Amino acid sequence: MQKVVLAAVLAVGAPAASARAAAVKTGLDVLSESGFALLQGKRVGLITNQTGRDAQGRSAVEILARAPGVALAALFSPEHGFAGAVEEGAVSSTTLRVDGRGIPVHSLYGGGIAGMRPKPEDLQDLDALVFDIQDIGARFYTYAATMGMALEEAKKAGLEFIVLDRPNPITGTILEGPILEDAQALRALTSTAYYPVPVRHGLTVGEIAAMHNAEIGHPRLTIVKMKGWSREMWYDQTGLPWTPPSPNMPDLDAAALYPGIGAFEAANVSVGRGTPVPFRWIGAPWMDAAAVVERARKARLKGVSFSVQGYAPTKSVFAGKSCRGVRMTITDRGALRPLRVFCVLHQALRALHPKEFVADREVTRRMVGTPRFLELAEKGASARALWALFQRGAKDFQRRRKPYLLY
Repeated sequence: MQKVVLAAVLAVGAPAASARAAAVKTGLDVLSESGFALLQGKRVGLITNQTGRDAQGRSAVEILARAPGVALAALFSPEHGFAGAVEEGAVSSTTLRVDGRGIPVHSLYGGGIAGMRPKPEDLQDLDALVFDIQDIGARFYTYAATMGMALEEAKKAGLEFIVLDRPNPITGTILEGPILEDAQALRALTSTAYYPVPVRHGLTVGEIAAMHNAEIGHPRLTIVKMKGWSREMWYDQTGLPWTPPSPNMPDLDAAALYPGIGAFEAANVSVGRGTPVPFRWIGAPWMDAAAVVERARKARLKGVSFSVQGYAPTKSVFAGKSCRGVRMTITDRGALRPLRVFCVLHQALRALHPKEFVADREVTRRMVGTPRFLELAEKGASARALWALFQRGAKDFQRRRKPYLLY
């Protein structure tokens, strides 16, 4: 295992011993407490969106723009834009006025995978890049890939790269899914398959940065650690305000089910975009929802219940069409395994709708992480056999990730 290359890890105090401890302070809070020592005298570019807020709800832009001794010179926005309101497609560059002055906002989501990298001309007058975005904890959520690409470009430009760490909202203890195969090749194609980690990886963005830096070796990476966060914490145990990270991630329940239900975006079913319960419902006009629910209940999964529910999504797949579907309700989030829910529902749809249910082979491989999933499913493998494949990957990653754990 390569040694993690870090210029510094800023830590104030020790992590809390349990989720009952005082509220968590994010990397942004810790940086503020330090008097912005890391950024003194520097021209800074900030990669952030609406989730970059401190414990009082103030934006990182506001804080850094007014920080003494710091020159906030540029902003960079990821998928969904600076305000997190763009549903699909490219994000435009613009200018943001802060305290009467204009700060350029450069898009990091447009023009395919290449458009997710900061351009050399946008970095040339900077001394440091700062990353402060709340991730969800699933490999195919794009914000961590944005961070990885920016870290690579910062190395090329000779810029310091600083990650203001934030919680993994669905805990840092539960791992699920295969380790992504062929990550080196896939990362040139898509931001949903960038790191060789399981679907649910249990890492913070700072830990992902540490892991990625073991590969690329940027000598000027600094991770500003949180204070008070422990791995078993769910986001609502941190005392931090919840800001939806994207338009279809309204709450923690959606985030908890996302690593499993999000994988259905490779198939011709709605995952609830344009309904009141995104990622807590799947549906299609052709679905025999009652039969799917019956099969799902027979699996006796822990932590979740299933019921029949119909919606007409207002956007995305089957927009404007009446869909029969399956509503999932979390009953015990500690016992919930969303990838196992995915296995059970995927197997039920294949068995009940062999002609109607279609999953894109390549997209499924990227999202799940291995071609063996569909190979097994197409041979009629049980949901239990599919879950066994997922468990092996997670078990292997428990060992692989240890050198990069910061908490």
